[in-house]
Amino acid sequence: MDRTKRYLICGVVFLCYTFALFGQDTPLDRGVGFGFQLNQYQKDFGAGLNITSPYFANDRVAVRLRGNILFYEHPDQEATTWTPYSNASLGFIGVVGYVGDIRLYSEGGIVGLFPSDKFSSDRTKFGGYGLFGFEFFFRRNGNYFIEIGGVGTGAKADKLPNQPVFSNGLIIGTGFRFHLPK
Repeated sequence: MDRTKRYLICGVVFLCYTFALFGQDTPLDRGVGFGFQLNQYQKDFGAGLNITSPYFANDRVAVRLRGNILFYEHPDQEATTWTPYSNASLGFIGVVGYVGDIRLYSEGGIVGLFPSDKFSSDRTKFGGYGLFGFEFFFRRNGNYFIEIGGVGTGAKADKLPNQPVFSNGLIIGTGFRFHLPK
């Protein structure tokens, strides 16, 4: 890639980031939020609930608690099966800014896994996660969201051949959330 293309790409990225940082605030509700999500942790599909604290620190920071039921796909005797397990996470949200009715944020924190004894000898496993998200407000207090990030737990399915890892790697999530007035 030649120098001109690199400068052009860097300039566009910088302008987009600057626009997101200094986007005009919108009159959206920033109170306690309740939501539902569909997600994928590495290759494990899941669904869960989340609760978000009221925003503080000039409406730029909040705390989010999530709980999920996930399904680990693995061979079981002569077939492939999905074995359920769960996780819970607690993280801090930092709002980057607003672009119209879209809230841009990042989130990071701790995650605890509660694996099934069918594929893991660990009763619990802890790690960390981080993600970037977009909340698309369809009303003052309701939004759809999309998130992408990563998780690291070191969890292994040590009861299966080759002891494959699970709940490590890419996180993708989507869902909806409703916020109460602050």
